[in-house]
Amino acid sequence: MRILGVIPARYASTRFPGKPLHPIAGKSLVQRVVERCRLARSLADVVVATDDDRIADAVRPFATVAMTRPDHPSGTDRIAEVARSIRADAYVNIQGDEPLVDPAVIDAVAERLAGSEMTTAATPIADVADYANPNVVKVVVGLDGHALYFSRRTIPYLRDHAGAPETEQLAAFPFLKHLGIYGYRAATLQRIVAFPVSALEQAERLEQLRPLEHGIRIAVARVQHDSIGVDTPADVARVEAMLATRGE
Repeated sequence: MRILGVIPARYASTRFPGKPLHPIAGKSLVQRVVERCRLARSLADVVVATDDDRIADAVRPFATVAMTRPDHPSGTDRIAEVARSIRADAYVNIQGDEPLVDPAVIDAVAERLAGSEMTTAATPIADVADYANPNVVKVVVGLDGHALYFSRRTIPYLRDHAGAPETEQLAAFPFLKHLGIYGYRAATLQRIVAFPVSALEQAERLEQLRPLEHGIRIAVARVQHDSIGVDTPADVARVEAMLATRGE
């Protein structure tokens, strides 16, 4: 199976304009992400999908570039446009703001595409600060390894521990944090973007609920790696410190 890694990269950002080109320990953020992706064994190539010429010009020396429309409602829609021009059997959508992404997580998501239409990853929630944070998306997974639901709420609701401190609730159940990486079979990807935005997707503002609500099963790879993203300029120093400890 030929699998492409695709990194959506937009210049416009309310909190951090020009984020993909911001330097992280001497290299742009997007270059850091590309280099981590190239360590994954499962990817035939890595493509940066962008709607901005500044990003495209910066990326061409080290990665394939796909120019896309600026008006896509989600990363999935942007990946689907890339898939219509760069053919492969499957695609992995990798967040463009995670310069420390673990190649093993990419491989875990890609490998599950052998038996699934769509895949993603999740990791155990260990930090109580993530427990009730709506920016930390939770997922519940069935015994067959497929997602039952994703939510910004803490799910499942622990009725017998409802009045307990959050630390106790976190210890009482193996809550899972959803990691924002997706794998799609080529045909499945085009089916997803042909669907209208679903009611659940609109309510939670979570694009993965669109395929789930339309009956597409999502296999979940359970991993031990937690994602570390660059959301604001303040995150840059934190990531650079981690790179320094690893000699990068």
